[in-house]
Amino acid sequence: MADITVSLFLLALFVLISEVTRKIATKLLVKTDYGVYVVETISTFQLCACTHELKLLGEVGRIEPQIGLTLTYLISVIHALTFHGAIGNPSSAIEHFYCRRLTGKCVLARIACQFVGAVLARTMVPYVWALGFSDLHMRHKLFGFKCINPINATLPKGAAVELSCAFVVQTAVTHMYHVDEKYRAHAVAAVITALVYAGGSVTGAVFNPALAYSTQFSCSGHTFAEYSFVYWLGPVLGVATSLLLFDKIIPILSGKSSYQNNLNVPYFETKKLI
Repeated sequence: MADITVSLFLLALFVLISEVTRKIATKLLVKTDYGVYVVETISTFQLCACTHELKLLGEVGRIEPQIGLTLTYLISVIHALTFHGAIGNPSSAIEHFYCRRLTGKCVLARIACQFVGAVLARTMVPYVWALGFSDLHMRHKLFGFKCINPINATLPKGAAVELSCAFVVQTAVTHMYHVDEKYRAHAVAAVITALVYAGGSVTGAVFNPALAYSTQFSCSGHTFAEYSFVYWLGPVLGVATSLLLFDKIIPILSGKSSYQNNLNVPYFETKKLI
C-alpha cells in the first residue's frame, strides 16, 4: 500500500504540473499559433509519464490486476478532462487529417510534438524514480531501471493485438457522437480499460505510437524495427481499417454516399466537458 500511495502521489503530481504548465503556456501564447503545439507536447508528456508509473506498478510492483485496471480507468478519464484539445496519439492525428479537421502541416507538427513529449517523459521519469520515494522505486533503481520485454507473443500476433485495440478504440470513438458529452470521456476510458485487460498480457495494449516509443522501445528483447512493426504499424493500420470500413465499405454496401459526418466527432470535446 505504501508503494501504491507514493505512485498515486506521483500521478497526481504529473497531472498537476502538466495542467499548470498548460494554463501558463496558453495564457502566454494566446495570441500566437504555437499554443496548441505546446499543449500537445505537455499533454503527451503527461500521458507518457503517468503510463510509466502505472507500468512500473504492474510489472515490478505486481499490484492486483483489479487495482491496476481501476487506476487505468481513472487516469484515462483525467487525461480526457485535462488535455484541452490535445490529441496525444499519432494515429488519431492522422485520423484528424483524414476527416479534414487538421491540415497535413498541422498534423505533422502535432506528431512531432507528441514524440517530443514522449522523449521528455522517457528521459525525466527515471530521475524521479532515482529519488527513491518508495521501496518500489528503490528496487527499480537497483536493477538499473531495466524494462521487461513487453511482447509476449510472436511479432505478427503482437501487431495484430495492437491493430485490434486501435481499431476498437477508433470505432468506439466514431460511434460515440450520440453519447452525452459529460459521459463520453468515461465511455472511452471504459473501452480503453477493457482493451488493457484483454491485450495487456500480450503487448501491454498501448495502441499509441508515441506512448509506445516512450514506454516500450527502451525495453530489451527486440530491435527498433520489430518494436516499430508492432507498436507503430499495428495501430496505424487499426485506425486506417476502421476509417476504411465505416467511411467507404459500409456506405457502399448500405447504399449511402458517405459515413464522413459521423467521423467528424472530436476524440474528446474537453472544453465542453470541463
